[in-house]
This record gives sequence, C-alpha cells and structure tokens, in this order.
Amino acid sequence: MTQNDDILLRPAMLYAFFKVLPLVMLALTFLLLAWYLSPYSILFSLAICGVAWYRLLYIRSFKYLVSAEYILITKGIFFKRIDQVEMFRVKDYIITQPFILQIFKLMYLTLKSTDEENKVIRFEGIPESGILDTIRQRVLAARKNNNIYELN
Repeated sequence: MTQNDDILLRPAMLYAFFKVLPLVMLALTFLLLAWYLSPYSILFSLAICGVAWYRLLYIRSFKYLVSAEYILITKGIFFKRIDQVEMFRVKDYIITQPFILQIFKLMYLTLKSTDEENKVIRFEGIPESGILDTIRQRVLAARKNNNIYELN
C-alpha cells in the first residue's frame, strides 16, 4: 500500500498519555475513595480505567499517510473511518505548538482544504519534523501535474 515516497505519521505515545491523564487521575481518586469510604468505588475506578485505556488506544489508532497525490487519514478501533483528500486541494498550512508539546518536540499540523467533506485536516501530536515543507512541495507538484491554478 505504501510506496517509498509515502510518509506514515502517528500521534506519539506521550501525546496519547497526556490526553488520557485526567481520566487516570479520576480513576486514582475513586481508588482512594474506595480505600477510605466504600469498596464499591473500586468499580467506578475500574470503569474509568477501561475508558482511559480505550481512549489511549483510539488516539494511537490514528494514521496519517501522506503520499505524492493524496492524504489518507485513518481513525478508529472498532469502527474505522478512512478519509482521503487529494493533495491539490490543500490551501493553507498551520503548525501549532502549545508549551507542553514544545517541551516534548511534538506539534499539531492543520491543513485547510477546498474539499467539502474535509475542510480542516488536523494531524495531532505528531513528532516535530520538516513534514510541512514536504507537503508544500507535494501540493505544488500535484497542482502542476493536474493543471490547477489558484485565482485570488
């Protein structure tokens, strides 16, 4: 499925952990309540741990395949969703790095496109890299190959 020039990106494990950290803290709180008040709180703690584990696996299931002609976004564990956006439809690029992501060299990459179904494509928690330059070059090459010219 992937060629040599295809790039496969996934959210970092550290990013997924930070996203589920509030749920883990809530589970620990219920575990402490079970210790001091009622042992039935362990059930709430286990349920929240299950939700946190599913959320972690769900975030890690995201796959972003950047090829020369299209971007393929795959999400889901039990119910998969696969979106494909043609490279020539990408209009704008935005890199966002909150402070915590800067520390761990992670970033959000947001692409705006002219596609009706996927107006905004967001790559979340990907490692910091020169992917933006690669996407820009591939967008320009795809527009040139398809004879598409932008009019403002």
